[in-house]
Amino acid sequence: MEGSISNYSFKQLVKVSRIDRWEVYRRLQELEIPCQCQTNQELTVEISSIAAAVQVWSIVRQLNAERQDLIEILEECWQYRYQEL
Repeated sequence: MEGSISNYSFKQLVKVSRIDRWEVYRRLQELEIPCQCQTNQELTVEISSIAAAVQVWSIVRQLNAERQDLIEILEECWQYRYQEL
């Protein structure tokens, strides 16, 4: 199966601050990535594809990155897109 990590999924603990945990949980729910978040517990995410792994990484990275780094990434994306047109 293309894009799968293997024939099974695995659960991964995602370490984020308490403040960010519910925001990550909500975003994963929007993306329909199975996850659990209990009070005073770590966020557990079920990763069943490479796409899901990249989406989890991206969400956590956005919360941990410096604002200026995110601005630079966005500007690079815009420059790349408009160079192609």
